[in-house]
Formats: sequence, structure tokens, C-alpha cells
Amino acid sequence: MVIRNKFKTIAASALLLCCLTVLAPIVSAVQAQEQTNEEQPVFVIPVSEMVDEGMLSFLKRAFAQAHEANAQYIILDINTLGGLLTVALDIGTLIQQSQILTIAFINGQAASAGAYIALSADQIVMIPGSSFGAAAIVDQSGAEVESAKDVSYWVSQLQSAAEANGRDPIIAAGMADKNIIVELPEINHTFGEGTIVSLTAEQALRVGYSEQTVRNLNDVLQFIGAENAPIEEADLTFAENLSRFVTNPIVKTILLLVGIAGVAIEIFVPGFGVPGIIGLLGFGLYFFGHYIAGFAGLESIGLFVAGIILLLLEVILPGVGFFAIAGSLALFSGIVLASYDTGSGLRSLAIALLIAIVVVAIVIRIFKHRGIWNKFVLKEELKTELGYSSSKSKTHLLGLTGEALTTLRPSGTAQIGEEKVDVVTDGGYIDRGRPVKVVKIEGTRVVVTEIK
Repeated sequence: MVIRNKFKTIAASALLLCCLTVLAPIVSAVQAQEQTNEEQPVFVIPVSEMVDEGMLSFLKRAFAQAHEANAQYIILDINTLGGLLTVALDIGTLIQQSQILTIAFINGQAASAGAYIALSADQIVMIPGSSFGAAAIVDQSGAEVESAKDVSYWVSQLQSAAEANGRDPIIAAGMADKNIIVELPEINHTFGEGTIVSLTAEQALRVGYSEQTVRNLNDVLQFIGAENAPIEEADLTFAENLSRFVTNPIVKTILLLVGIAGVAIEIFVPGFGVPGIIGLLGFGLYFFGHYIAGFAGLESIGLFVAGIILLLLEVILPGVGFFAIAGSLALFSGIVLASYDTGSGLRSLAIALLIAIVVVAIVIRIFKHRGIWNKFVLKEELKTELGYSSSKSKTHLLGLTGEALTTLRPSGTAQIGEEKVDVVTDGGYIDRGRPVKVVKIEGTRVVVTEIK
């Protein structure tokens, strides 16, 4: 009996030990996970102003930092009216490929390209008074693009982003295509033909395009259960702010215009110095901004520098032509390669080049007396009335008499006063030794007639 009780005690102890052995790692893992979640930061990244090349560069850096810090969430603080759709697509890809759960916090407006960025996030939350949608394609003048091909492609991208996160793709399509009728019984509203879908915070919540309506960032943190987690706010550096400004489509076109016009004026109307310096500064800012944004590599900068050197060689060795052609190709290739995409670079370059041609032509016309070609072209006429003569004047011989020193047939030599002069008759022959009289002076031509 005693032995049986001891056996039961030993068996119970062994079972307890086994349970502790199995449960201990689980408990430790849960505790470690809780501790890790409290230590893992939440990255807050602003998505504001225009969606452009500089924003893409900034977001790439911010997402990389979030992954290095093993962040548990990324919150995109969105307030933008949109921008470049090509850039928005790349930002969407960046968000979709991220291993970190991303929340789109619409803190104002998420329109056009901003709507696509929000749809690419895992979850969406909005503050009261914010709006989400209105993603129709517009050109640089603000006019709506009617191209069926472009609209269809953009609609498919919006629908794909919506479907990836379990949202109704028809609503997403209605944000970009005014020809799609979107009926929303949840809010008792229909977006008819000719209208674009744009949702308020309350509407988005009801139709499943938002997970929560929040008042501020703290509410967002509570919604995702990260109110105790450390917050890391990603801010643009000075260089990134400058890069965003420089890579703006309008600004970069202006910089190219300043660069092309300044260098051309310095080459064709040398001596000022200022246009050349301003031109190089324009090009310098263009390449610096695109280099910081990660678009311009050393090869594009090298091509640009080579182009400038070749153009200078053309000035030093005029008439060759090869240096001018090669230099222009190298310079323009460097500019295009430095841009975010070839189409954007070519468009900005073409606009800047056309305006620069007009500006340079006007400057050359005004300051043509200082043009480089004046080193090779005679600039003034040496006119007789201005006191210039290609030879000694013979007008003083008019009316004088003399003697033919040679037979004039009809030209020859005569002694007129104290001078021996090459003369010509008015058509006849005059024998040597015959008296003659000067009857006409035509430039250097002295006409004589025989005295009978």
C-alpha cells in the first residue's frame, strides 16, 4: 500500500514536470511577444503635398528604416490632392510588398494618386471631415483626360489595389471613371453617370472603405493596439526637401531652361559671365536634386559633364561640327537619364529647349555686336564717305594735261604734272609723245583724251 502511494506520488510529480516543461516555453514566448510588441516601434510617415518623384525617394528611405527597426506597424499620414500617377503606382508597389502591416490614416484628403496610395494599405482609417476618392486622370493644365486606354489602365490599378484588401472594386472604379454608375445602398446614395466617387469618413466606414473613424493619431494607435509602443516619426531631411522641390515637374523644367539658356548665352555672347554661372547653377540643382532622390547616377552626371566639355571644344575649334553634335547628344542624354523616367525627362527637356531657343535668339539679337562670330567676321564697312580708301585718291588729276609716255591702246602710262600715272583712253589710240588731258576719274581709273 505504501509502495503504491509512493508510485502515485512519483507519477504525479512526473506528470507535473512534463506539463511545466511543455507550458514553460509557451508562456515564455507569450511574455516575450508581449514584451517585443511593446518594444517594437510604430513608424509614422507623412504623405502630404504633391505625389512626386521626391516623395517616392523619401518613402523608400522611410520604409527601409522601418524594416531595419523591425517596426510592428507603419502609419501613412495622408493629406494630398494627388500628383504623378506613375509615381503613385511605384509607391503602391512599395506598400504592397512591405512585410509590415500598413495603415492609411487619411488626415485630410486622399484624392487622385493619394486615393491609390490609401487603397494599397492594409487598413484605412479617416478623421471626420476628410475625403477619399476623386481619382480621375487630369493633365498638367487640370483638364480631365478622356483617353479610354489611359482611363481603363488606371481603373484596373485602382480595382486591383481594392480587391487585394477585400474592398469593393466597383467603388474604386467609380473613383476614376465617370461613366460607371455606382449604387451604394449602405449610404442610400448613387453616383450616377458623369460623377466621380468621393467618400466622406462616415460614408467610407459604411461601405467598407474604412475600418474606423478616428480623431487623431492617438486614436489610430488605440485602434491597432499600439498605444504603448514607441513612436518613430519619419521626417524629410533638408536635402530631401530640396530634392522634392527640384524634382517637381514644373521646377525641373525651369531649371533646365535656366541651364540651357544660360550656357548658350555665355557661349554665343561671351563676356558677361553671369549667364554662364546661373546656367551652371541651374544644371547643378537639377542633377543634385535627382541624385539625392536616387534617380541620377554617376553615369548621367558624367555624360552631362562630357557634353559641356565637347561644346566648349566646338567653340575653341569652330567649324568642325562633330564636337557640337556629340556634345549636345551627351548633354541631353545625361539630362534624360537623370530623370525619374524617360518620358518625364524628354518632356521637360523639350519644353525647356524650345523656350530657351527663343530666349537665346532675343539675347543674341540685342547683343549681337558681342557675339562669338565677330571674331571671324568683318563687322564694319570701310566707306569712302567715312574717310576710308582702298588706294590713294586720283581726283586731284582731273583737268590736268600731260604727255603719253607709251602708246595708249587704250591703256598705258602718261606723265601728268609731276606724276607718272596709269591711264586709259576713252576708246581710241594715242601715240607715244602726244599731249593728253585727264577728263574723268572713276575710282582708281584715270581716263584721258588726246589734245588736238
